[in-house]
Parts: sequence; structure tokens; C-alpha cells
Amino acid sequence: MSYIINSISVFCGSSMGSDSAFYKKAKEVGTFMAEQKVTVVYGGARVGLMGAVAEGALSKGGEVIGVIPTFLTSKEIAHDGLTKLITVNTMQERKTKMSDLSDAALILPGGFGTLDEMFELLTWGQLGLHKKPIGLLNVNNFWDPLVACIDKMVESNLLRYSHRNMLIVGNDLPTLFEAMKVYEAPHKAKWMEKNQV
Repeated sequence: MSYIINSISVFCGSSMGSDSAFYKKAKEVGTFMAEQKVTVVYGGARVGLMGAVAEGALSKGGEVIGVIPTFLTSKEIAHDGLTKLITVNTMQERKTKMSDLSDAALILPGGFGTLDEMFELLTWGQLGLHKKPIGLLNVNNFWDPLVACIDKMVESNLLRYSHRNMLIVGNDLPTLFEAMKVYEAPHKAKWMEKNQV
């Protein structure tokens, strides 16, 4: 069974980071999605890794939809060359809108905002509010400590193994994307079984 991905939310840093591989991979994500005819939905900024994703997709004629809170557009970081730029009032509205517009999500290196977006999507999936695949692109092993922490949650019986597997981890973009297309959501949402996390 194949999960059809026509659009994907990409979450990543608004800074470039210290590793040049981050920028290279972010731009590659954009070009790859354009070549796959997958619409990129992202945070709407022209700066950092976010901007690199958009530029990569646009350079190949891809469709790119930005979703940005009004208070960030006033800081002049909004990308003015996108297929479509949607403004919302709050950060929470941004996450909800991006999810509504997307069939899947891809996480690249980033900071607090990226983690917030990823864990909210995972929590929604855990609660059975969506069945979308969530990919974590582990560029230069950036996410190794986070993956180890999540595995520790399972080991400590604070997270169900089936819910840990909602996060599809990979370091090769085409392979990760293929894994996302065959994703199957957990059959049971959190709290559906007694005495289980």
C-alpha cells in the first residue's frame, strides 16, 4: 500500500547553522520535492534553511506555499517570490494551516521552533488526529541525541513503541521519502488500551 504525497510541510531552522551540509541538504530537499511534483509548504521566510528549501524548489519550477504570522512579515523576512504566501495571526495558526495544506511532514535541522512543530505533529498523530507520515532527515547525524532520547522514553515505558515509530528517521532523502510513502499509522491512538502509554 502506498501513501500518496502531493504536498509536504518542511520544518527547519530560520538560521543557517554552523554546518554547511545543512544548507546544501535544505536546498536539495526543495529541488527533490519539485522534481517529484510535490508542493512544498513551509514557514514562508526567505532566511536560513527555510529560505534554502524554498529557493531549491523554485529553482526547479516547483510550487511553494509559505505560511507566516503577520508579526514576522513586518520584520521583512517573508519571501516575496513564492507561489503563494498565506499570512495568519499566530504561530499556532501557522502550524494548523501548514498541517491542513499537507499530506506529510519533513523535519530538517533546526532549533526550538522546529522541535515545537515536530512534537506537536507527533502528539496529534499519537492522539489519532491525523495519520500523516512524519520524516526526520538526520543530516550529518544532527538528530542522533534526540532519537536516543526518544528511544529512552520507550525504554522507560513513557512512550509506546508504535508511537515512537510514527517518526520515520533516515539520512538519505530519496530512501526516507520512499519509507514515508509506505507509512502506516498506529492502529490504536493513545489511551485506547488500558495500562499503556
